[in-house]
Amino acid sequence: MSTPDELRKSIQPDSWRPLYAFRKPSVAPGTPADRSPAVAHDDAFKQRFDRLRTHLLHGIKQFLPDSVFLFFSHRRRVGRFPRLLKPQTFNEIILDRCLHPDPVWTILADKLAVRDYVKARVGEQYLVPLIAVPEVFTRQVFDALPTAFVMKANHGCAFVKVVRNKADESFEELKKLADQWLATDFYLASRERHYRAIKPRLYFEKLLVEQSGKIPDDFKMNIFGDVNGVPNILTGVVSDRFGSPRHDFYDTGWNRLNIALGDYPCSTVAAPRLPNWDELVRVASRLSEGLGYVRVDLYACDGQIFFGELTFTPGAGVSPLPERYDREWGRLIREMPAATPAG
Repeated sequence: MSTPDELRKSIQPDSWRPLYAFRKPSVAPGTPADRSPAVAHDDAFKQRFDRLRTHLLHGIKQFLPDSVFLFFSHRRRVGRFPRLLKPQTFNEIILDRCLHPDPVWTILADKLAVRDYVKARVGEQYLVPLIAVPEVFTRQVFDALPTAFVMKANHGCAFVKVVRNKADESFEELKKLADQWLATDFYLASRERHYRAIKPRLYFEKLLVEQSGKIPDDFKMNIFGDVNGVPNILTGVVSDRFGSPRHDFYDTGWNRLNIALGDYPCSTVAAPRLPNWDELVRVASRLSEGLGYVRVDLYACDGQIFFGELTFTPGAGVSPLPERYDREWGRLIREMPAATPAG
């Protein structure tokens, strides 16, 4: 299954998992001992009230139709009410994609299932080596893991735990974290519908580390087709991901753009263009063929390139982009040819 069209043909109707779920409220912190009983009572009441309010609001949100949920999420995060019927901006188009996904995205957004696609399109050498994909995470699985590894889940984002030294971790804590991930319905967090049918799986990968000891930067390559045969790519570079992360955007000519995304600060100095940048562009372009707009995430580790993921709805339509770029990137998507099968 090396083309999007072949993947689409292979997809069979599937029964969706339940759309709604309930989460237990968090445990309230203890009352400081040095406060008077009256103050402590008032604080405890306020904590219970705030907890109840948060729980009720969270419960209500889960029963909102997807379109209503996304409509108000966009207003709260972006600052404008979205045009869901005629999307124009980047965020509005992403919202529309959340509501009307291509069925093939379910396969390609699954971080395990997509490996077959990557292998067929660009080659197995671009895949991060897998260590284990256990049906159940047991003590035996933990004991068999190498000293350094990365624990991940396949059905969403932010399910990543970097382990540099297994001796510093306990099986019990990792198992608790893994169980939390696997119990999470990622679809409910942002209503990206193509995540609903992904069966949660836990897996372990080789930890990529450069000779300097640094974890490689993450190149988030937004593919907007091409202009006169030249790939039109706007790249977000996330550096020091597990330390003090920085996020910088570069245009096709590797000129840094004046974009600060969310809480990520920009780097003090722009990064030089990689010596093997042309290879990154070739790999990302090949993976994106036939898919329309997509973000291809790649890692560059001491001259080697590794695949990260394919993302079809980055930010779930609520990315805090400056309005200028929100509109400009929306125009770029609207001007792209429709997604077509790639050969």
